[in-house]
Amino acid sequence: MTHFPISNNPRRMGRPPLKVKPILVRLPEGMPERIDALVGKNKRAEFIRQAVEAELKRREKSEASE
Repeated sequence: MTHFPISNNPRRMGRPPLKVKPILVRLPEGMPERIDALVGKNKRAEFIRQAVEAELKRREKSEASE
């Protein structure tokens, strides 16, 4: 029988943390389906993150120029 040593390393295996905070966002009826039609259901969260980041940059730039 093959012997596999058990690690004393307390770190867990798996995906590294994404450094994101989950929040609840309420979207108007039909909007999730529109997003899914454009980017696919599995890309919805990424699309929303990118859209929010783009809007934040736009508003921060606008605010800085005032």
